[in-house]
Amino acid sequence: MMAGSKRNKLMQVIAKNIIAWMASMLVIVPLCLIVLNAFKSNGEALTMTIDLPRKWVFSNFAVVIEKGKLLRSFLNSMLYSCLATAITVFFGSMAAYVFSRRRSKGVAAVYMYVILGMVIPVNYVSLMKVMQVTGLNNTMIGIVLLYAALQTPFTIFLIYGFVSKIPVELDEAALLDGCTAFQLYIRIIFPMLKSAVVTAAVLCFLNTWNEFIMPLYFLNSSNKWPMTLAIYNFFGQFEMNWNLICADVILTCLPVIIMYLLGQKYIVGGQTAGAVKG
Repeated sequence: MMAGSKRNKLMQVIAKNIIAWMASMLVIVPLCLIVLNAFKSNGEALTMTIDLPRKWVFSNFAVVIEKGKLLRSFLNSMLYSCLATAITVFFGSMAAYVFSRRRSKGVAAVYMYVILGMVIPVNYVSLMKVMQVTGLNNTMIGIVLLYAALQTPFTIFLIYGFVSKIPVELDEAALLDGCTAFQLYIRIIFPMLKSAVVTAAVLCFLNTWNEFIMPLYFLNSSNKWPMTLAIYNFFGQFEMNWNLICADVILTCLPVIIMYLLGQKYIVGGQTAGAVKG
């Protein structure tokens, strides 16, 4: 009986590993396909195989940067993502702090109203009208504000749980020592939210960098396009040059991968801290 039980457990482990490997291949194979074809010549890349290049063509990336105007798009994406992330995290964390500390029915209703922004779809017709009336359509500040508004509900929801675990006695002690409400938040509360804030910042940056619909609708000038629209436009112009398209995809994804790797430990730490009582 014991031998049969061990054999069944071993078979279950092997089956799980096989399923995990098969699922991983669904991600790894397309990734390898893009990376390898980015270093091939145009004729060789047309076959779209995972064979190693006969000759490694590193100039594909220089061609993409020049013809695809990726430098301008990269700077635009960095500007939009960094500004939207800073605005979202700073004001979202302050809002989460207020919502967490003031437990009245009115504040709870406002909190639930804000959190609904995570699930309610965007009405682009009304939003377009608002952007036109306010003069923010096709402007950099307008798209940054849209990005920030889009990410704020999730940021508040994420940080809210962390603030709730900070003892209220710290607030009372700081106020007795002469701190103003703003000083209390900046000097005491905000440093204690490092894990949650970094987690929110990384996720906000990644979501903003990958956003496609907002700039497509609200940015008419190609000089203001982020990387997502640049690669879309590049694909339309060079749809038969798969080596250049793959190189473009890699250059577009590279900042996101670097950002995630730098903030990975904070994301994991933040999620773990949010699941454990202090």
